[in-house]
Amino acid sequence: MVKVLAFSGSGRKDSVNKKVVAVAARGAEEAGAQVTIVNLEDFDMPVFTEDLEAEIGMHEGGQRFKELLMEHDGFLISSPEYNSSYSALFKNAIDWASRKVGDEKVLEAYKGKVAGIMAASPGGLGGMRVLVTLRMLMENLGTMVLPTQKAVGGAFKLFDENGQINDEKTEKALKAIGAQLVDTLQKLKS
Repeated sequence: MVKVLAFSGSGRKDSVNKKVVAVAARGAEEAGAQVTIVNLEDFDMPVFTEDLEAEIGMHEGGQRFKELLMEHDGFLISSPEYNSSYSALFKNAIDWASRKVGDEKVLEAYKGKVAGIMAASPGGLGGMRVLVTLRMLMENLGTMVLPTQKAVGGAFKLFDENGQINDEKTEKALKAIGAQLVDTLQKLKS
């Protein structure tokens, strides 16, 4: 069975990016994947520096996140757009998980993996600009990024008070990214 790790680059409690990636995760589950959804803030990683790494070694939260990345075949990632790029929370988690420990291969958490990416914003562009930098980062780490992506504009209006999506067209597009990821991973595994 294909295993997918889903997460958002947002640390906000009521984040639309967390809601968006959860919709894509349902699409992956409906396509037959085992999906794990995590919140990056739960790993409580300090800001990465090589001096800190030399002092403490691999941070426990960074190691747990890296192990999850390694245990899964692919990723669903939704990112807010912070000044045309991804959040510091997201980049910090990616940096910790990129660090080699022991016998691991360089960038083992990322190489050979596949990701589906999306962004959400209250603005009209839906975080479209972050998708360029997000794609570049993940591909530079060795993760293949699906050509299909989704920027969800006006995202605050697309979810009801219970966090459920109320826009059928957006729901279909997000679930399709999850399903496409599973289909791609199944083909690569066979």
